[in-house]
Amino acid sequence: MYADIVIDISHESLDRPFQYRIPESLVGQVQPGMWVLVPFGRRNTQKKGFVLKLGTKANIDPDRIKELTEIISDDNSSDKIRIALAVWMYREYGGNLIQSLRVVMPARKNVRPKQVSFLVRTSDEKRFLDYLDLARKKNWKGRVRLMEALLCRDYISSAFARQQLKIASDAIKALEEEKLIQIETKRFYRSVLPKESASLEKKQLNEEQQAIVDKLISSYQAGVRTPALLYGITGSGKTEVYMHLIEWMIRQNKQVIVLIPEISLTYQVILNFYSRFGEQVSMINSRLSDGERSDQLERARNGEISIMVGPRSALFTPFSNLGLIIVDEEQEGAYNSEQIPRYHTRETADKLAQLTNSLLLLGSATPSIESFSRAESGEYRKFCLTKRAVLGSCLPNVQVVDMRKELESGNRSVFSRELREKMEECLAKKQQMMLFINRRGFSRVVSCRSCGKPIECPHCDVALTEHLGDKLVCHYCGYTKAMPRSCPLCGSPYLAGFGLGTQKAEMMIKAQFPSARVLRMDMDTTSKKDGHEQILDSFRRREADILVGTQMIVKGHDFPGVTLVGILAADMSLYNCDFRSSERTFQLLTQAAGRAGRGMEPGNVIIQTYDPENYSIQTAANQDYESFYHQEIRFRRRMQYPPIGWMCEVMAVSAEEKLANQWIWQVQLLINKRFCDIIKIIGPSDAPIARLKDMWRKHLYIRSSDHKAYLEAMELIQEITEQAAVQKVSIFVTVC
Repeated sequence: MYADIVIDISHESLDRPFQYRIPESLVGQVQPGMWVLVPFGRRNTQKKGFVLKLGTKANIDPDRIKELTEIISDDNSSDKIRIALAVWMYREYGGNLIQSLRVVMPARKNVRPKQVSFLVRTSDEKRFLDYLDLARKKNWKGRVRLMEALLCRDYISSAFARQQLKIASDAIKALEEEKLIQIETKRFYRSVLPKESASLEKKQLNEEQQAIVDKLISSYQAGVRTPALLYGITGSGKTEVYMHLIEWMIRQNKQVIVLIPEISLTYQVILNFYSRFGEQVSMINSRLSDGERSDQLERARNGEISIMVGPRSALFTPFSNLGLIIVDEEQEGAYNSEQIPRYHTRETADKLAQLTNSLLLLGSATPSIESFSRAESGEYRKFCLTKRAVLGSCLPNVQVVDMRKELESGNRSVFSRELREKMEECLAKKQQMMLFINRRGFSRVVSCRSCGKPIECPHCDVALTEHLGDKLVCHYCGYTKAMPRSCPLCGSPYLAGFGLGTQKAEMMIKAQFPSARVLRMDMDTTSKKDGHEQILDSFRRREADILVGTQMIVKGHDFPGVTLVGILAADMSLYNCDFRSSERTFQLLTQAAGRAGRGMEPGNVIIQTYDPENYSIQTAANQDYESFYHQEIRFRRRMQYPPIGWMCEVMAVSAEEKLANQWIWQVQLLINKRFCDIIKIIGPSDAPIARLKDMWRKHLYIRSSDHKAYLEAMELIQEITEQAAVQKVSIFVTVC
């Protein structure tokens, strides 16, 4: 019997399993998920390893396989929990166990700790002064300068001694040998917190907020850990509820993870939390350097912080006494991982809460259909906030504009007459506005007006997007080229850009309103490390009148000066090839509308659309989530889509189109053969983007109302995945 063992999951160079023989005395005792001791390397150094799987077949010559030493117990409860979570993710989302382990226990980078050394005076005053007299007589200038500096303080930094006092190493070494001073080193963590923070008053909760906080605390004390959904209209003060709960948790010596969907939200959230909790809070996200990230995880591991804020990767913070997990804006698609394992943060957070006996709190003004359905069925507890937190503030007035009628009346502008009028009024009153268009770049596509063909990416089956500076960019692989002077296919000089992006919108705004101060926020303007913070801080300080941007501007931000929100193209997400397109559209529009009128001034929202009768647009305009939910759940029930049934996408990816096609059909045939009518298969077909980064993609969907059969199908796909890997074909499973 053999065991595949990972020696040290925390190091990238050892991120693969090694096979060991299980001694007869341990056969039946060694199981996947255990820690064991094994001989490793030429010197057979005893190393701790993690058992991935067992098998009866040797991968290499059996005589070369070393024998496992013993089973060991591990005292690190945080590691135990994260390993259990990785095993669950592997079973739930596919891939392989080592990929799940790498997500929950990321490799430690080779980062040097940030340290500062000090020169500390250690002798008594008399002996110190006697030696100083001697140094003066001997004309040891360096020693004299250093000792005189240490007369008025007990220590100075080594850097100050060398750079400011110009003390040579020999002088320091001489005083150290005389035991007059000693060198002490102190570790400093790299700071990721705001350099300055306004003092934030602790707000008095309103009656609704206080009732929710009281109920959650009392049920927690009673041992209730049923997940809770905090459903509140935009501006209802969900963050303040979070803060009061966190405050109580910290008093119980518990730790808290706060998840947010977008990096763009990190700055505002961390500013608020730092103002309230100071050094007890930290953050983690992909914009941090390796050193910064390593330091924050080390602080969490050592119990030096109590709150970690960040996107989905923050869920795996190595806290040892976790009490509360908050998933803010839980409906967001950004919580779906696009890397293997393709886990959903909400479901993974639920499992982590079970493993740590913590409370999971989901918050949203537009909950996912899945979460609201669970709340309706009693699987989640539901708490509602029905009014805005700011006294006197109310939901904005929303107007839907039919852009077909605008065209009929001769208005070919991006701005409807109603929107232009409201913009003029807003600027005249010195108020702020936000304009939302969910596409970056200048023009969506550049086409030849002679042959009609778009200019496409050579590596992906997508059209290149026009950007300012006469360049074309692929938003999927990053390929960039200069704008050609003629069509690459027919040679015609008649090329034109079609469609609207944030860059073109910004240019049109400046042309229409030349005196307005305009900021743009999208992937292009926030590519630098502090890009989000600089733009948001500038807008918060009212250094701009108009903020135009993609969906990153409409989620969770609180700007009291914004009284107008314009949604330039509400239909953009409505007709995507995804059964959730109506839900995503409703959520985006509702969240965007919720940015207006959050202060004392009333807000206005203009939604521009070519399909004003669509139920997702109508219910978003009315800010009526429950009406949207009931219409949407009827559609899901009729089609057996989640949350009514279980569904996943299976995709085969290969550098050769023939192989991708062959293996996706293999998946279809095997599932059909074993499950017949129990599981419904849609496909196979080309993926919406059939070629991405020079890799061919074929996919199908499996759907079933029988959960047991669905899980068995997932196990079968896992077996096929391992077979396909031999031919360098990757099979991915994405749970819908």
